Amino acid sequence: MKIYTRTGDAGQTGVIGGRVDKDDARVEAYGTTDELNCHVGQAMSFMDPEKYPDLLPNLLQIQHEIFDCGSDLALLKQDLRPYKVTSDMVDVLEAWIDQYDKETPDITRFILPGGGTVSSTLHICRTVCRRAERRVVTLARTQEINPEVRRYLNRLSDLFFTIARTANFREGIADVEYIRSAEVFRRKS
Repeated sequence: MKIYTRTGDAGQTGVIGGRVDKDDARVEAYGTTDELNCHVGQAMSFMDPEKYPDLLPNLLQIQHEIFDCGSDLALLKQDLRPYKVTSDMVDVLEAWIDQYDKETPDITRFILPGGGTVSSTLHICRTVCRRAERRVVTLARTQEINPEVRRYLNRLSDLFFTIARTANFREGIADVEYIRSAEVFRRKS
């Protein structure tokens, strides 16, 4: 099989159930999830397996699930096949957020993205994930989508924030508070 097909040379691409313009909102949405997946892979490449024995397999699972998000977003109509992203996947993300949040010190103010390489890269994942979520919101205004994809991406960006802080903590790097921030977060109970 050849990698190039020449079928997209006129500015259209195939999706599940038909063809659309390459700048269609659906392509923008799943294309941004693809970009996100690349950043997750990059973050994983920076992780020392001894410091991140739990995060590496979780992020690999997330990479598969981001691919599932893209697959659901490429689907023109649900009746073509069942959706892949489910509420159970969102529940797992919430459990991981709670787990990793316990590992980090309290914050009360916004923090600046950064710290170590792993944390900085996970913050990039967070912002690209937020953009993917925005693209999905735009798509959902005019076309049918799996609503669980939107929920998944929303929760996933929260997870990236939490594990970026976890990475700094494990690397012995303090988060830097945004100095003009009011106290916006409640302390952990």
